[in-house]
Amino acid sequence: MKYYFNKIVNGTFENVIDKVTKELKEEGFGILTEIDVTETLKKKLDVDFKKYRILGACNPPYAHEALQAEDKIGTMLPCNVIVQEIEAGVVEVAAVNPMASMQAVENEKLEKIADEITAKLENVIEKL
Repeated sequence: MKYYFNKIVNGTFENVIDKVTKELKEEGFGILTEIDVTETLKKKLDVDFKKYRILGACNPPYAHEALQAEDKIGTMLPCNVIVQEIEAGVVEVAAVNPMASMQAVENEKLEKIADEITAKLENVIEKL
């Protein structure tokens, strides 16, 4: 089982970020964190790196349910979605596969939640 789902799309980096954010919202996710890896690497290491952003997506009802089933599951939240520019006008979007990460937890109560979140994230990637 792959630990992520991905899709290559055409468009500008910022337009793809907007589209991903919109599709996540339609599936009930908000963006809790946004890490601009490019900017961070430049600032901290003076390294030039491709456009790369990590979006920390959260679906509050599912997060609450998961936290009730397993109080340490917060170590795996939020669900990360990356957007990276492969070349000008070509952008890859990848999302974590919750089913893959939940295998390590071994809590049956989380299987249904992980399955539903997986379907929602796959739907986001598919719609791009």
